[in-house]
Amino acid sequence: MVGMMNRVIKRRRFLEYSGAAGLAVLIPGAMPGVPLAGQRRRDAPDRSIMTTDAQGAIRRGLGFLEARQNEEGSFGTSGYARNAAVCSLAGLAMLASGSTPRRGAHGETVDRLLQFVLAQASDSGFIAVLDKATQGPMYDHGFATLFLAQVYGMSSRREIRSVLKKAVQLIIDTQNSEGGWRYQPEQKDADLSVTICQVTALRAARDAGVFVPVETIDRSIAYVKRAQNTDGGFMYTLEGGESAFPRTAAGVVSLYNAGIHEGQEVESGLAYLEKNAPPPGGFDQSPHFLYGQYYATQAWWYAGGERWKQWYLSLRDPLVAAQAADGSWTDRIGLEYATALCCLILQMPNNYLPIFQR
Repeated sequence: MVGMMNRVIKRRRFLEYSGAAGLAVLIPGAMPGVPLAGQRRRDAPDRSIMTTDAQGAIRRGLGFLEARQNEEGSFGTSGYARNAAVCSLAGLAMLASGSTPRRGAHGETVDRLLQFVLAQASDSGFIAVLDKATQGPMYDHGFATLFLAQVYGMSSRREIRSVLKKAVQLIIDTQNSEGGWRYQPEQKDADLSVTICQVTALRAARDAGVFVPVETIDRSIAYVKRAQNTDGGFMYTLEGGESAFPRTAAGVVSLYNAGIHEGQEVESGLAYLEKNAPPPGGFDQSPHFLYGQYYATQAWWYAGGERWKQWYLSLRDPLVAAQAADGSWTDRIGLEYATALCCLILQMPNNYLPIFQR
């Protein structure tokens, strides 16, 4: 009896992970953010919290990114320019506005970026521009795979599927014995930050109909759970270490994207984020600030309810106030990276990206 119940629970988690979140985007005529007839979506998004000022900031930010696109489809001219992760985040920000390749206000920009990302894929499935600045090539691969999965889920472009399948298989093949991933496409060590990139990419791909073994997800869940400290926060690697806000936000999102929507791990992680959130009312230039805000916004978005609304309201106006006159935001990684993350955060109530749909 216990064994049967365990199989039922495992199957339920598989179904939630493999299609419930992304089903609408795979059916002809379905639109992002619009439930199909007969579907019931809990806690529908409230777009009224996106003020006129916030909408203006988003338009300026996306306009800044569009102006920074190179002829080949990449973004930027220095620092992390042409970095596959940064370029993919810029593309995700445009998808989050409702644009898709060749459609919408930024459709042509997204289409050029799509061609650039596809061109960077090697025969092995690895997607990275190796001669460009990077925090680690598997970050580039993870975000590029996420971008391709979102485009494929929103438009079903045939030329994407073969590249996406190879990219997903590379992630599966490079998972280490602990259940995580690190900077290089190798089965060696792992850290939580790179792991969240791969878990999110796998979930997005699976939502779009690409096969991902349940065992891969189960092993990633085990890794993330082992990385949680007793205070609810998360360590960087399983070797040990103190909790911190950015990686705890990433840890909670890892659990959500792996199909764990409730339970002690999620609740204690959210409690840590609530207790240790950066002071409201300012734009912090410290390392990993925007990284933490990006993942914390996702964590509270998935949690929903009043806690999500209060988080968004505490962050919205400071982000708008921190925007430069040219539409950009600043971060140590670069203008394109910071601008993409801020646009993604501010656009969360749109509920357009399949990976964020409730």
